[in-house]
Amino acid sequence: MTRSSVPPPAARRLLHLMLIVTAALVLSAQGALADISRFVGDYAGRAEIPTADGGTDPRDMSVNIRETSDGYSVAWTSTTEKDDGRRKTKSYEIEFQPTDRDGVFSAAMKRNVFGHTAQLDPMKGEPYVWSRITGDTLTVFSMFVAPNGDYEMQQYDRTLVEGGLQLDFSSNRNGQPTRMISTLLSRQ
Repeated sequence: MTRSSVPPPAARRLLHLMLIVTAALVLSAQGALADISRFVGDYAGRAEIPTADGGTDPRDMSVNIRETSDGYSVAWTSTTEKDDGRRKTKSYEIEFQPTDRDGVFSAAMKRNVFGHTAQLDPMKGEPYVWSRITGDTLTVFSMFVAPNGDYEMQQYDRTLVEGGLQLDFSSNRNGQPTRMISTLLSRQ
């Protein structure tokens, strides 16, 4: 080996550092995805939602959690039954990708001009969404900013329990609670 083919000490240190950083990033991403694997599955349940007149509306709820190539997706549906037999269904699906923060995931809700995923813009009336995994709880947060500057925060806590997920939903407008729902979603 000639002297010119051996990298100088500074280059070797830089190469070594790059290998360590790459390995740490790979292990971090694998650890984040390993956490979601415990939640993967289909869940369904029913809740009684309090109404303004003191009654309740039954609501069927389901959630589907799947791993993706670079994170995971959460799809959920709620169907409200009215007294007159009408049914109103709302469905949402959001993909999440790991961030530099352990257990915190950004929503990948749209693509920018370069084809990369990006967050929506709450200043344009779009929800700002992120999630986290803390222990046995997968939480999805949504923040909405109204045209007058008021805000609404929604929080979906889905906690692993025997037989499924305990769903605890809360909504706050300008820091004041507006709705809370709690129900068991059974693994399907």
